[in-house]
Amino acid sequence: MNQLPPTHLNKIWNSMYTCIFTANSLMFLGIQMVNTLVAKYADALGASPAIVGVVSSLFALTALMLKIVSGPAIDAFSRKKILIAAISVIAISFVGFSVSGNVQMLFVFRLLQGCGQAFTATCCLAIVADALPSDKFGVGIGTFTLAQAACQAIGPIAGLTLAQNFGYRVAFAAAAACTLCAVFAAACVKVPARTRTKFHITSDSIIAKEAILPAALLLLLQITFCNINAFLVLFADERGVGNIGYFFTVYAVSMMFAPRLTGRLADRLGTAKAVLPAMGCLAVSFLIISLADTLPVFLLAAVVSAFGYGAAQPAVQALCMKCVPQNRRGAASSTSYIGQDLGNLAGPIAAGAIADWYGYVVMWRFMIIPVGIAAAVTLLFRKRISRVEAAFSHTPAFKDLAASESS
Repeated sequence: MNQLPPTHLNKIWNSMYTCIFTANSLMFLGIQMVNTLVAKYADALGASPAIVGVVSSLFALTALMLKIVSGPAIDAFSRKKILIAAISVIAISFVGFSVSGNVQMLFVFRLLQGCGQAFTATCCLAIVADALPSDKFGVGIGTFTLAQAACQAIGPIAGLTLAQNFGYRVAFAAAAACTLCAVFAAACVKVPARTRTKFHITSDSIIAKEAILPAALLLLLQITFCNINAFLVLFADERGVGNIGYFFTVYAVSMMFAPRLTGRLADRLGTAKAVLPAMGCLAVSFLIISLADTLPVFLLAAVVSAFGYGAAQPAVQALCMKCVPQNRRGAASSTSYIGQDLGNLAGPIAAGAIADWYGYVVMWRFMIIPVGIAAAVTLLFRKRISRVEAAFSHTPAFKDLAASESS
């Protein structure tokens, strides 16, 4: 059994955090390549905007359904083994995309992708939470999102470039190869021993009631933001704007600063004060997108959006994990992703229907409404949020566990 060093949790970049950061980065790179291409591929196969929205959001359906078992399983069994298996399922779904020749096949493999993602994001967040000292929680989770930022810089433009030059099948196969590399990185994670709960499929093992408020905020934010992956490329094509892949690159570069800044503010001033300005930025970014007809305006929206969703989401996600004790972080992580999966499911379907009826411009502006509701909820419950964070700040850090699950 491997001995973890005494300083294991005294710093953010400990060995456990570094390995899970790498595995998540590789997995997310493949996902970003695929998510940008799926909508465009469905459109190329003749799907209407409403059907494109369904295809884009369909993975969230199985991801949401399997949260019934993912949260309890992550708290009851080896998180490392679950993560390896789930990333493998995602890789298989990407291979499926590469051989799909019609929208129906896309439906099937998009559902399979959701089966893997029901476990991966939840498991990664629980492992990261275990790896962080309590006094660096916000910064640590904000830093973790830098993996996603880097992948958002590379993934969409890489996927679009591969599709344009070699076809969709090669692009999907490349995403599958990248995701398989994540499997090997996950195998290197050494997870410290912890108190495991018995595997029960109960409401408490699936949903952490303490984390429902931040999960509701994530739901509202995700309803809005997920439409960038679903419809931005199609909207830019409609406007005659080329090289829209640079939107994701600019967004990702801006994300190098936004999450850590908001994480520090959340650690010092509280989550409510940190995320309200970020929610305002997200709303403004969607207004800018609705007005955009040149690439520079789209790129401006990318910067504003990074300081919007890119700043608010990790801070609210950290709040989810602060709401529960260490041995229930699987349930808290599951709760946070149930909120996001519901947003991923509802957002593109609603937005696609609005785009069918009224056009993309109205759709972008309509999607500002959920952000306004999220800001109102944050203001209404700001005292409760402060109480949760005050209690967490007095919780001893999870320290120096020598035994490992890796054996």
